[in-house]
Amino acid sequence: MKTRCSWVNQKNENYIKYHDEEWGRPLHDDQKLYELLILESFQAGLSWECVLNKRENFRQAFDGFDIDKVSDYDERKQQALKEDAGIIRNSRKIKAAVQNSRVFKEIQKEFGSFDAYIWSFTDGKVVREPFTERTTSPLSDEISKDLKRRGMTFVGSTIMYSYLQAMGVINGHAEDCWCNER
Repeated sequence: MKTRCSWVNQKNENYIKYHDEEWGRPLHDDQKLYELLILESFQAGLSWECVLNKRENFRQAFDGFDIDKVSDYDERKQQALKEDAGIIRNSRKIKAAVQNSRVFKEIQKEFGSFDAYIWSFTDGKVVREPFTERTTSPLSDEISKDLKRRGMTFVGSTIMYSYLQAMGVINGHAEDCWCNER
């Protein structure tokens, strides 16, 4: 049996697959970065496992995370999302998803891609941090502050730290985790 990071629920095949195939791998695709950012914002106050278990429902409810469609969601569409039992039905998070989509597009225009923006904070390099129960860092503080200044919400430092780990800017795998071998 492979040794994994201690936070992985070994009874949840979906979670194991996420850890082994996605988490902590450097991600540079704007579509995937966008989806992950929206999902991370829904995690606030909840566990990532809860969000991950609903990811397919989110994809369906949010039109495959089509940024142009989500950016244009009106009150009627947002109300329909609030009634969708397959997702997390928090009205503030739904509203934030729409607003954050608009800001994401503005960042793409300014930097050429969201990828160029997010990786510019580390000059394109992965930051290796020893595995700890840490939930924020100076890097997540800086990015959170900048995104909030640009108009995003639900992008606090804890959410951004989780996002940076998930998308591979921060390699937070445990020393004995088999993923450190890649």
